[in-house]
Amino acid sequence: MDAPATRHGGASASLGTDWEGAERSGRSLRMMLSSAGRRVGLMRSFREAGAALGIDLMMFASDLKPDWSPACVEADRSFAAPPAESEGFIPAMLDICRREQIELIVPTIDTELIAYAHARDQFAAINCHVAVSDAAVVEMARDKLATAQFLTGAGLPSPATIAAEDYLAGSADLPLPLLAKPRHGSSSRGIGMVYDREEVAALDDSEPYILQQFLDGREFTVSLYFDGEGRMQCAVPHERLRVRAGEVEKGVTVRNAIIGELAWRSGAALQGARGALCFQLRMDAAGCASIFEINARFGGGYPLAHRAGARFAQWLLEERLGLPLTAHDGWQDNVMMLRFDDAVFV
Repeated sequence: MDAPATRHGGASASLGTDWEGAERSGRSLRMMLSSAGRRVGLMRSFREAGAALGIDLMMFASDLKPDWSPACVEADRSFAAPPAESEGFIPAMLDICRREQIELIVPTIDTELIAYAHARDQFAAINCHVAVSDAAVVEMARDKLATAQFLTGAGLPSPATIAAEDYLAGSADLPLPLLAKPRHGSSSRGIGMVYDREEVAALDDSEPYILQQFLDGREFTVSLYFDGEGRMQCAVPHERLRVRAGEVEKGVTVRNAIIGELAWRSGAALQGARGALCFQLRMDAAGCASIFEINARFGGGYPLAHRAGARFAQWLLEERLGLPLTAHDGWQDNVMMLRFDDAVFV
């Protein structure tokens, strides 16, 4: 494994010195943003939350190539990690967390969630809490066909969905065109419309696809927060006004009774959810909403919810440190986020 990198811009190279100072403060936490990539906004939300709580928060980050990760460069220390789907991923992360006394891990990408969910007890044994839902929730959210089946079973509105191979076998007669998606995809990768059976048959056969009824209308992400007991405490919808590469570029928080009611029904159905999750829906001109995706992690638009007062990052820190819990649903409506490109120089 590569040697750890220290943050450019003044972080101490002596880990022992940082830890001793944290011990003297009486309120400290060492946390890891896993597969940190470009999640600088999420990291800054945790730093802001730590400052608000008056704790000495030391931010670690990991990625395949930490020198190429803006969030890793901004962290106090960063580490190279194996691919999330490799057999060496969990042993490597356990080794880092044991050696560096990491007390909280926040996963950020879909491919690592299942590994962390199954290894949660191994991390707990070294006093490291992984902010991840139960394995059953993570596996459902990672599989778009299983997500559609979960939504139908919970009585939640969702688009008609079928596996591409079942469609070709004549198992259902859904009207074309349909939206084709990789069954385990993310970040809008590989998504496109199919207009006839020949296009369905020509889909990339290196991975399974689903076909889904195309939804029209306004698109929303709803960020959800569940406490350590699995109780949903907050639901923040934001309208995705403009999206780039699957991530919201312009968005605004919206209090909407229909979406709010769906959010709390979803929260009741998501048994085993913990920490931050989100789901996406579309609402047509008649006000009918349909949920089409669930993500068992912080969504890319979380900084908007944080800015609106839904401080999931702070609530996770409170739980980990045994501080009074302040989770609530009193976030601010009509807060707009306008994202722009920034750069980190090394």
